[in-house]
Amino acid sequence: MITEYQQRLRDRYLAAPVMSAPAPWQPVLDRRIPIEGLLGIGFAVHPDTGHDLVMVVSHDGHGLYDAVTSEKIARDRDPDPATSTPDTHPDLACPGLGPVAGTEIRIAGLFGGGLHSTTPDGWTVDAVSPDWPHDRIILSTDGGAHNAAAGGTWWHVFHSDYSELRTAGFSPTGLTLAIATSSDLTLWTRPQFHSED
Repeated sequence: MITEYQQRLRDRYLAAPVMSAPAPWQPVLDRRIPIEGLLGIGFAVHPDTGHDLVMVVSHDGHGLYDAVTSEKIARDRDPDPATSTPDTHPDLACPGLGPVAGTEIRIAGLFGGGLHSTTPDGWTVDAVSPDWPHDRIILSTDGGAHNAAAGGTWWHVFHSDYSELRTAGFSPTGLTLAIATSSDLTLWTRPQFHSED
């Protein structure tokens, strides 16, 4: 049995259509990046450009994407079986590749772990499931309260009604929002933090 408050919140989520993320967030592509058998993702920073990088771990190996351009910058189709999935490492990490080779990248997804759910300047991301097993991703500026109508201080930016949600969250820099399902990766980015100074 759920409370009256919980029912109102559930109804609010069910009524909210999928909408564009608000400024300054911009989609990296106008579509999702297809990745069959996606297990999890993690973040690193490109040592030359400073761009956020997204490492993808899937049944088909490891890939590294530039989060600003969506360019695939490194690929390992046959990673070492001893380190090919994050569950073999105590920190749920896999070895980096390409420009971040030699570093361990923590991976969030099927095997556990998590991405940042907040940014230093007040953005929050939550996964809600008012019609489980379908997850909805909510981006907000109200600390996750979601009290007002959708589109004011919170936005329903993604509905995983076709594939299993693996993880959703921000990069450590707070400049990239990533949502990974078992079949694809969706990215938003922004150029800098919003300052209220």
